[in-house]
Amino acid sequence: MRNLKRLIFILIALLIAAAIVVFVLENQQSFALVFFGWNAPELPVAVPVIFALLVGMMIGPLLVSVARLRKKPKASRLP
Repeated sequence: MRNLKRLIFILIALLIAAAIVVFVLENQQSFALVFFGWNAPELPVAVPVIFALLVGMMIGPLLVSVARLRKKPKASRLP
C-alpha cells in the first residue's frame, strides 16, 4: 500500500511537471508588462504567469495560518 501511494504521488508529480513544460513551450511569445507605471522587460507570457502562481502558492498558506491563529480559542482563567 505504501509503494502504491508513492507511485501515485510520483505519477501526479510527473503529470504536473509535464503540464508546466507544455505550458512554457506553448507560451513563448514575448510581451511587456506595465504595472503602476513600472515597465518590465519583454518576457515570454509563461514567466509572469508562473511567477504569479508561485507567489500565490506562498501567500495562500500564509493567510490560512494567520486565519487559524486568529480563530484559536484562548485559554480562559478560572477563578
